[in-house]
Amino acid sequence: MTTLRFPLSRIEGHARVEMEVQDGEVVSAQFQAIEMRGFRYFVQGTPAEQMPVIVPRICGVCSTAHHVASVKALENALEVEPPKLANEIRELLLLGQLIQNQATSLFIFTMPDRVGASSIFHMEDSEANPEQQLSLAQRALKVRQIGTKLITLAGGQFIHPVKAIIGGVTSGIKAEDAKQMLKELQDTITTACELFDEYWDMSLAMKERIGTWGDDEPACYIASTGVNRPEFNSSVIRVLGPNGNEKATFPPESFRDFLDYQTTDYSFAGKSSFEGMVLRANSLARMNLTRSMGTPCADYYLERLTTEFGKPAHPILLFDLCRGIELVYAFERAIEMLSEDLDYEDTSVPYSLRDGEGYGLVEAPRGPLIHHYTIENGLIADAEFIIPTVHNMGAIERALKVAGERYITPQGINLELEKAVGRVVRAFDPCIACATQ
Repeated sequence: MTTLRFPLSRIEGHARVEMEVQDGEVVSAQFQAIEMRGFRYFVQGTPAEQMPVIVPRICGVCSTAHHVASVKALENALEVEPPKLANEIRELLLLGQLIQNQATSLFIFTMPDRVGASSIFHMEDSEANPEQQLSLAQRALKVRQIGTKLITLAGGQFIHPVKAIIGGVTSGIKAEDAKQMLKELQDTITTACELFDEYWDMSLAMKERIGTWGDDEPACYIASTGVNRPEFNSSVIRVLGPNGNEKATFPPESFRDFLDYQTTDYSFAGKSSFEGMVLRANSLARMNLTRSMGTPCADYYLERLTTEFGKPAHPILLFDLCRGIELVYAFERAIEMLSEDLDYEDTSVPYSLRDGEGYGLVEAPRGPLIHHYTIENGLIADAEFIIPTVHNMGAIERALKVAGERYITPQGINLELEKAVGRVVRAFDPCIACATQ
């Protein structure tokens, strides 16, 4: 038995891949999360009201989703209903994270794979010429920066937002601040679309070069998005079967009734499944579960995806194209929202702290994120973090085995395998920092 180990880069957190090979056949493929975060234990005994400012530290990339999920879990426990304006500002905050995350995944993490380079900033050996390289990097950072600015506006500060509180948000968005952000979004959306068009062309060229879109076997899909258009400040989880039939809809507190969870002895991250079938979360799941994007440019791209690949679409490299559609959607939706008054009523309602149990759900860029808290004497007695990357663990390993079987034969190992391993893992955009609590 031969063991092949692949360190990984351009992902969130630390992980590696191990494949066991015997007589030219792939026996197993493991995706191993090799760091332990353990926030579940760290927060026990913490004053419950402090959770929304502590849990964003789980991850610098996903801090916005943790911030909002935490507030919603406490509101659920305390039976508090925030006002409409607070929910609108939370949605805007999550759109900022969507822009920031999808731009990072598309242009910083996976675009180099399209041109055969190790980094968008060091593409000397790639097919891109120096002028194109500089232009791509500058435009990619410009688009990504819009996400950070939107998070700052709607969340009070970037990386670890503070604006969502139990019962609402600390303030609305003043008209002059909304107007400035609106102008920056309008000035940059064309750049975002042009970059995505180039990314789509690069993806088609890469498919011609390598001959595959990756694992295209049917799977189940899980997301908490809406039926008719995307939803990120969400309330129910939906599961789509391999043939496109919706199999289940359930609130976050019922997740154990529908999902199976197992741990392994080789990774700090567990894996979930649905009725024994492989699950997929993240952008491709949302595209398969949502009828339309509800904004013109994003709907154009969704129609193109559906025409070319069908619905539900299964090839894993389509995750990346779906992130591009969502990037454009987030720009368009944020422009819509900032064109309306976001400072028109009280932004929070009063509450009384008491013991209880609560669940908070948001659709993070990587899928449905659940926070589950038990409060005793005003302190956190237990905290569960059900992380979307866990839903993808089984799908990642299946796709890795498919890649291994493509490039490993009794005659030898094709050197393309190492690149294929990176492409497979990055297609799912896993967050290891979040997944090991």
